[in-house]
Amino acid sequence: MEECTIFNEIKKLAQFAHYSKREQIVQGVINALEQNLIRRGDTMPSVNKMIQKLGFARQTIVNAYQELIERGILESKNRLGYFVASDESHQQLKVCLIIYAFDTFQETFYETFRKSLGEHVKVDVFFHHNNFEVFQQTINTVNAKYGVYVIAPIERPETARLLEQLPAQKTLIVDRHISLDPSYSYIAQEFKNSSYQVFVSLLDDIRRFDEFIFLFKPFSAEPNDVLLSFQQFIADYQVNGIIKNEYESGSIEKNKVYFTIHNLELWEMLKDVKNKGFKLGVDVGILSHNDDHVKEIIFDGITTFSIDFAEMGVLAAEFVKHRKPIKYIMPTKLFKRNSL
Repeated sequence: MEECTIFNEIKKLAQFAHYSKREQIVQGVINALEQNLIRRGDTMPSVNKMIQKLGFARQTIVNAYQELIERGILESKNRLGYFVASDESHQQLKVCLIIYAFDTFQETFYETFRKSLGEHVKVDVFFHHNNFEVFQQTINTVNAKYGVYVIAPIERPETARLLEQLPAQKTLIVDRHISLDPSYSYIAQEFKNSSYQVFVSLLDDIRRFDEFIFLFKPFSAEPNDVLLSFQQFIADYQVNGIIKNEYESGSIEKNKVYFTIHNLELWEMLKDVKNKGFKLGVDVGILSHNDDHVKEIIFDGITTFSIDFAEMGVLAAEFVKHRKPIKYIMPTKLFKRNSL
């Protein structure tokens, strides 16, 4: 590739007043690509070379190259410079989505997010499964390769420092709220106060039973704030409540309320309710976290409390499309049904 071909294509656009200098660079590179003047793997002129040949400000050139990277047209290799990444001139905006796993409620978030973005945005999905080593490796791998980052973080002291390597204006934190520089946007849940208020709303129903059992797995993805709210609630209202690390198959008992965050535990308990011939909501109570369509239907409805994950998906898509900063805590809603 002869560098003069790039500069010629960029300079041709100077006659059009509606093109900013950044847009001249972006469109000039696209035009060169469409005319096969540059091809995948070709080395692009350095920023200093662009300054020398065009007389544009350094930041203008850096911004133009960054936009071309976000579109998937160029790529940056550490200390080696910029290269043509694709022979396609109209690449989509690339979004990096990092979430825990594909549980039903996270699938609801993803489907709404994907649909709201439209077909001209490419979304790559990564799962960290609450494993910090996987999370860290993923962040380090995707850094500087995407136009926007949407991330459900792990609540660890090291997370803030890791995430602040990503540009704030292109990063959105979803689901869990962590303390970052104020320039970062988030759409998150609040667990402690909202859980406590749900327990209080259900106080009369819980007291119909002899014991309130919270199945909580320590050192898991389950929010510790829910545990704290449970402990505060049973102390404040003198409720006979206990905490167990997990549900043992076949152990369900009459006159108890079981609260679980894990869907696999919920399905196991419901199977035991059926096998033992218990009447849900009368012989035994069940409370579940995170609502979905299945919980609305099975056993005439499972009582849940949850944010609206579909709404979170829409709001996250709006951030991707418009990059307007947002700091929003999603409201938690109680869905009282047959199980309690």
